[in-house]
Amino acid sequence: MIITLTANPSIDRTLQLDAELRRGQFQRATEVTDQAAGKGINVATVLRDADEPVVAVVAFADPAYLNVGIATGGVEPLVTLVRPGLRVRTNITLTEPDGTTTKINEPGPRLDADEVALATDGLVHIVRQYKAEWLVLSGSLPPGAPDDWYVQMVDAVRPTGCRTVVDASEQALSAVINALESTPVGLLKPNVDELAQALGVAASDLQAAIDRGELDAVVTGARSLHEQGVAEVLVTLGGAGAVLVTNEGAWYAEAPRIQVRSTVGAGDAAVAGYLLAARRGLGAAERVAYAVAHGSAAAATPGSGLGQPSSDDLRGVRARRLG
Repeated sequence: MIITLTANPSIDRTLQLDAELRRGQFQRATEVTDQAAGKGINVATVLRDADEPVVAVVAFADPAYLNVGIATGGVEPLVTLVRPGLRVRTNITLTEPDGTTTKINEPGPRLDADEVALATDGLVHIVRQYKAEWLVLSGSLPPGAPDDWYVQMVDAVRPTGCRTVVDASEQALSAVINALESTPVGLLKPNVDELAQALGVAASDLQAAIDRGELDAVVTGARSLHEQGVAEVLVTLGGAGAVLVTNEGAWYAEAPRIQVRSTVGAGDAAVAGYLLAARRGLGAAERVAYAVAHGSAAAATPGSGLGQPSSDDLRGVRARRLG
């Protein structure tokens, strides 16, 4: 069983624009969709659509969020950890015809210390109840939650034997990295910007090297995180694919050529693809290939849809060993 936690859920409102975004001008949307979302929900949706058992957990929810989830065929079961009534944020995504995406995210409601503790205890109970093999902690933290909340959660579930996946950024990511010596994680999933943050280097320099086809800096950075206490590091490179570093080595899977419709949820779909391969007992090369195939399927799907790769798509992505 896989459990996903969305600490700061959202209603994702996607507006498909009729032309390139024009700042300061009137513009029409050709389509508007609402989805009960959040990064953990996105991961759970891809897993559910692949018939993988999953329980989606949110720290809180309100009637609007639950109603949108019901209306759009959201993941079930959906478990809420703290009191109802906290207003779920609405995130706006503007998608241009060429797939360029602009996101405007609200901060979310403020949790107090008692609610943070209640949510942590509740999550441990759910992990034990379902005998979870994997716990996915992904996305931003709501206001009031401590920067090291994901660290606390990893510590709290460690006695259960559940393996943890962390997909975070900014202060939450820094807190996880700073605690790796005492609180190791099973999988860390940074993108290029997040890897640059973790390494203390310029993201533009890292991206420029990737654009030239040079992956040495990515592999070296991922290996440094592995040596600090991350069992496996999956670095998603957008349209360039992904790199996976484990104790067995490093692998790279190139992304297939697709028409990018929207990048919303592509990284979350990559996490889901990795977990699907892991649950099926596949090796490192297949895990990174599955991640890329699922991330690419999401990027090829318009709006906030996440898609699913076909069997041909899965066979079409191959990983090669690096170094």
